[in-house]
Amino acid sequence: MAFFKSILSKLKQGLEATRQTLTRGLRSLILGRQLDDALIDDVQRMLLEADVGVEATQRLIDRARADFKAGTLRRSEDLLAHLKAHIKELLSSSASVAVGAGGAGGASAAAGSPVGDAASAPRILSPEFRLAPAAPTVVLITGTNGAGKTTSIAKLAHMFRRQNKTVLLAACDTFRAGAVRQLEVWAERLGVEVVKGQQGGDPAAVAFDACKAAVARGVDVLILDTAGRLHTQDPLMRQLGKIYHVAGKLIPGAPHEALLVLDATTGQNAVRQAQEFARFSPLSGLILTKLDGTAKGGVVIAIRQATSIPVKFIGTGETPDDLQPFNADEFAEAMFSEEA
Repeated sequence: MAFFKSILSKLKQGLEATRQTLTRGLRSLILGRQLDDALIDDVQRMLLEADVGVEATQRLIDRARADFKAGTLRRSEDLLAHLKAHIKELLSSSASVAVGAGGAGGASAAAGSPVGDAASAPRILSPEFRLAPAAPTVVLITGTNGAGKTTSIAKLAHMFRRQNKTVLLAACDTFRAGAVRQLEVWAERLGVEVVKGQQGGDPAAVAFDACKAAVARGVDVLILDTAGRLHTQDPLMRQLGKIYHVAGKLIPGAPHEALLVLDATTGQNAVRQAQEFARFSPLSGLILTKLDGTAKGGVVIAIRQATSIPVKFIGTGETPDDLQPFNADEFAEAMFSEEA
């Protein structure tokens, strides 16, 4: 229970901007009003302003209207609980399961035993996170420059390290010297090694060397950093395909996770990026960053409704501990919490 409260408290802090705009705004809107179609219209507008998205908002509002007309939703003060319950349902829906990059879909998700006391221990990875049946597990990270890709890699590596797993990083972004150096700086802080190649070299060659090194050294987790790219950049997208091919050829089922990093502050642009990347690359999940810096955390709901790609991790701060496995119940509880 103490651990759950600790996780929930961190989420509340990270989602403070969203809670100020959405939850407290909704409470103020609903306070003292009678539940009717006009109030539901106003709630719909506020959900859209919080970047919950047209599809998700329509689904939530249609359900509220149906229950209101059926008489099962009678009071305005029950509307927030109604929204929270159906947001949990939408976010945890098993109907939307992404097609990953092959491999260990049925692998155990237990990511090792946490260390330390219950309040400070790292959390076991989400059940949706796939580990290979035999090490190494290969995690490929993609996304656009500026989304927080390298920082997310560092946070993932930190999470695995705290679970007593050995980690190897691969600097497959050979196009920017700064990207390699940034990864090296994080690796030095975390006490992990980096496989890198020559600047301007073949990213797939770096992936090849990294996969061979991970197998030879008995590493638990290999994380492949790839060049920041847009879906319109055909050469980079082709390079991504080569990295997939090389990893799968050397390690069965690799990459076992292919995660797209999205910047939550970009709102509906993040939704469109997720949709477009999914057209060109097999993705098993999303990392949504910078949720602490936006009042529009509803984008998590919008992405889940608009794509078949589950959100697997959310970033709510700058420290290595501020990447959290996504849990629909906890997210909705934190989003609608009245307490700090």
